[in-house]
Amino acid sequence: MGTWGYYNFDNDAAADFAEDFRDNHSEAVLYEALATAAEEEGTLEAPEASEALAAAEIVAAILGKPAQDFPVDLIPVIVKLDAAESEDLRELAIGAVEAVVRKSQLQEQWAEKEDYQNWQHRQQELLERLK
Repeated sequence: MGTWGYYNFDNDAAADFAEDFRDNHSEAVLYEALATAAEEEGTLEAPEASEALAAAEIVAAILGKPAQDFPVDLIPVIVKLDAAESEDLRELAIGAVEAVVRKSQLQEQWAEKEDYQNWQHRQQELLERLK
């Protein structure tokens, strides 16, 4: 996995997910990525964890609370989605982020880096924006 920063869109898997979502912007795409993470009973693989965090960031943006680094090219897409219908996605996104932080290869990879505290802070900030 190519990683170049601790923000949730700063890796190849998340960037690819964002690009795919831009082309096929449905709640089903978000649901699939979030459910994969939230429902994983073992250790979540890093690419799936990255996709789940990107999907959670998109849900937060739909709810009107985007991250500072939210991809500008996704804004025209998310304004087309109805935030009122995103309550189930919000709850699933919270579960997915908590799962990534609790038990994932992505978390393990970050734990070995000096920016681990920054990565953790980003995830806590994301959880706050989803609540």
